[in-house]
Amino acid sequence: MRAILNRFGKALITSAATAAVIGMAVAPAFATAATWTVKPGGATTGTAGKTVVTDTTAGQSVTCTSSTAKGTHKHGSGLAGAGLGTITSLAFKGCTILGQTVAVTITGKMPLNGISYNATTKVASMTITKIHGSFSVSSLSCSATIDGTGATAHNGMVKATFSNGTDTLKVLASGNLHLYNNTCPVISSGDAVNFTGGYKLAPKQVITSP
Repeated sequence: MRAILNRFGKALITSAATAAVIGMAVAPAFATAATWTVKPGGATTGTAGKTVVTDTTAGQSVTCTSSTAKGTHKHGSGLAGAGLGTITSLAFKGCTILGQTVAVTITGKMPLNGISYNATTKVASMTITKIHGSFSVSSLSCSATIDGTGATAHNGMVKATFSNGTDTLKVLASGNLHLYNNTCPVISSGDAVNFTGGYKLAPKQVITSP
């Protein structure tokens, strides 16, 4: 059991989505975007299959069978990059490790922000910000908070890309998510975590700049 706890604690999670924007090189086809166009906008649901959540401090991962992101997108042209959309819920399902079930809850309104756009590949670089949540393991009666720079900061961030060709919002293994208020064995508050997954949007969206 101790071995299981050791391995389990080092693989705890999670996630989703961005308060700091990292500067990106400017090129003719890959330029920092001043304004954006989103069509058709409105309510959207993003569905992902296998979603991998990693405790990067421990170098261990847990796999969830699926993940769903719900929210809204703005509509129109000349839009600012900040808040092109808002994710209102981010859920992970079927998350287990070593036969133990992990419950993950992400709450709050999380802005989806446009950073830059590659006109050649038709891919937008984005961030998801204001991520805050928690995870718990009922079988071990333990839990932890997920956030960015502090347990109550509500500034968790992940980087992402949106491909117009595939209508997919891809969350990258990069951001500032950490664990806080940890009561689970072995792991420590401050552990860095991330998650990766590709969310197919419905209805289909087109996000470009300018």
